[in-house]
Amino acid sequence: MVPLSEAENEVKVATQRLALLHLAFAKTLEEEFGWVKGKQIVLNSIKRYGEYVAERTKQGHQSLPKYGFWERREGKPSLCELGKIMLEMREPELGSMYCLIDPAKVMAADPDEKMIHTRCMILGHDECQFLTVKTTDKEKNDFSENKDWAYVDPIIDDFLKEKKG
Repeated sequence: MVPLSEAENEVKVATQRLALLHLAFAKTLEEEFGWVKGKQIVLNSIKRYGEYVAERTKQGHQSLPKYGFWERREGKPSLCELGKIMLEMREPELGSMYCLIDPAKVMAADPDEKMIHTRCMILGHDECQFLTVKTTDKEKNDFSENKDWAYVDPIIDDFLKEKKG
């Protein structure tokens, strides 16, 4: 049997690679199509990703790894491995778009609800915290029609608008 610390490290490595993959695709789309169109393609992809996660979760699959995804630190907030890579790569805008998986997976499972960030490490907070709230009809419509739905998570949307306009 693999020791837990070794298994945790393997999850960290896989998580870091996922973060790099997201950044590679998002950066390529931004460079190829510009910020506005590239952002929309990333949003469409994150929505689809959220639908996949919601469906697999509904089928009984685990949503996130139990170990290695979060770096647990004694007496301090846990750090997200994805967020650490996004910041290390100096790509908080493109990285924060990955964080939209949280509202996307919840809205895909139940369009009447969304999970939003109240704190987000990529945005400069010392941790991530979430709140599940009701969606509006406009949010449901924009999400289902592949319009710009980033605003469903207000602190991420405000960050994106501040940084990229």
